[in-house]
Amino acid sequence: MTTPTLFTPTQVGGLSLANRIVIAPMCQYSAVDGCMTDWHLIHLGHLALSGAGVLTIEATAVVPEGRITYGDVGLWNDATEAAMKRVLDGVRAYSKMPIAIQLAHAGRKASTELPWTGGKQIAAADANGWQTEAPSALPFAEGEAAPHALTRARMDEIRDAFAEATRRAARLGLDAVQIHAAHGYLLHEFLSPLSNTRDDDYGGSLDNRMRYPLEIFDAVRAAFPADKPVTVRVSGTDWVDGGWDVDGTIAFAKALEARECAAIHVSSGGLDPAQKIPVGPNYQVPLARAVKATVSMPVVTVGLITDFEQAEAIVATGDADMIALARTILYDPRWPWHAAAALGGRVRAPNQYLRSQPHRFKDLFDEADDDTY
Repeated sequence: MTTPTLFTPTQVGGLSLANRIVIAPMCQYSAVDGCMTDWHLIHLGHLALSGAGVLTIEATAVVPEGRITYGDVGLWNDATEAAMKRVLDGVRAYSKMPIAIQLAHAGRKASTELPWTGGKQIAAADANGWQTEAPSALPFAEGEAAPHALTRARMDEIRDAFAEATRRAARLGLDAVQIHAAHGYLLHEFLSPLSNTRDDDYGGSLDNRMRYPLEIFDAVRAAFPADKPVTVRVSGTDWVDGGWDVDGTIAFAKALEARECAAIHVSSGGLDPAQKIPVGPNYQVPLARAVKATVSMPVVTVGLITDFEQAEAIVATGDADMIALARTILYDPRWPWHAAAALGGRVRAPNQYLRSQPHRFKDLFDEADDDTY
């Protein structure tokens, strides 16, 4: 039987993946002062047994002001690094799945309540709130406090914080770093003319608006081991007239590839409340397809990918090299197992779970060679 494309190995820079299924970064809003907790051990631990090709740690702030909420994970000091090490040690004790981390700064969308308590902006003077910062002093939504426009000196501090968080990620033995330049957060805010109205070298033209995100990429790439990949997540479009669009995304992707970016993960939206997103199965795939037609590095697509045959079709036809799962794999943490069973693929499973293999799928699992897999 021919192996389905979804379950063929692939390469991201120097990192080998067993299949084309990526677990996307998903914020849990469950950290304390940036430090991971037991929740993260449970959350990441069970996803690490899913059979996916790679697991990505949620958006991790490089400075305290870069958190979306006061419950966000950070990697800016020894305490946050030690807390992450404790979680990673627990996960790695039972899983050999590669683990990546997404490094981020939330920009003007920072200082908000937890999603399940409303998600509204918290004033800088209130408990659990702080002053937000962005390329320009433009609030995300009407009625919100304006962010401080970043000075050149503060931009340098944030750039250096990205590099320092990357060095911490390297010490933790993480297999890849993803830079978050999507969903209306700081680097996306620099890219979009809707949020970047600067009149210096970092605003105006497309080249100027790309300049700071590319500086961040260069700093992260220089701080991470050369044999390990650095990737970028982008919003392919703002879904707003006059905003960031797929042509800008293609130009950005080409500039990243020239700097040895190992892969690009194409999502969309998040920058402006006026966005009109045509949500439906595969709604972001055309954005990934357009980028893939212009670059050689692997392209990841994401968004309402729920069906096994749907995922296989995306990678088999070449619309993208990999598919990423978020809500889908929260709902069904064994989605890769079930996809392998449906499509005729194989997944790696821990010895402790081998007896769960249904009799009608005798060749579903690759056995582990020890107590980890």
